[in-house]
Amino acid sequence: MTALLRYQTALLARSQRWLAPLLLYAVLVGVGVRAGEPVLGALGYASAALLPVTAWLVRICLNQEPAAARHVVAAAAGRERAHLAAFLAAVGCMAVLGAVAVLGVTAVSDLRRVGPLAAGTAGLLAAGACVLTGATLGVLCTRPLLRAPGWSLAVLVLGSLLSLVTTGSPAKYAVTGLVTGSLTATVHVPWLAFSCAAATAGAAAALTCRATAWRE
Repeated sequence: MTALLRYQTALLARSQRWLAPLLLYAVLVGVGVRAGEPVLGALGYASAALLPVTAWLVRICLNQEPAAARHVVAAAAGRERAHLAAFLAAVGCMAVLGAVAVLGVTAVSDLRRVGPLAAGTAGLLAAGACVLTGATLGVLCTRPLLRAPGWSLAVLVLGSLLSLVTTGSPAKYAVTGLVTGSLTATVHVPWLAFSCAAATAGAAAALTCRATAWRE
């Protein structure tokens, strides 16, 4: 699996397809986060922006190989393992981006009413919940379940919006906790949201890995 992860990550890096999602995230954070504003609200916004970007990057990773190369890798390592490696490569890259964003936002925000350790912990877990929710959406909105590019993109965009506003979504719960806490200077550490997002992402990855074994 380590070799597959390295292969998928290197393929993504060389393709430069990561550039568009990264620029989108930079624009969203640059527009929505201002230096000196309350840290919890800023972390909530930065975490929410990770969701659609993660969904997009997961979709990119799962479709970045040419069909011939994908068949060769599947023959050598198995379709399920190859699919899982592409998924994990995208999630790992977004986890790094989320951690960097949380540290950066925490450093430039107002910490007068909230401790940096508590804020950073809550921000990291909220970012993780959003990354995992986005990963769930991304892996369900592309092959092998949705092959048509048009429908895939449409469902991805709509799903990203609904994941941030629908009651019961781990991402909404985590982001709302940060934004609400910003008003009262109370840190709500979203352990439950992170755990639910991780379980959902794991189930979605398992489902699509099984599906790719018999649909491709």
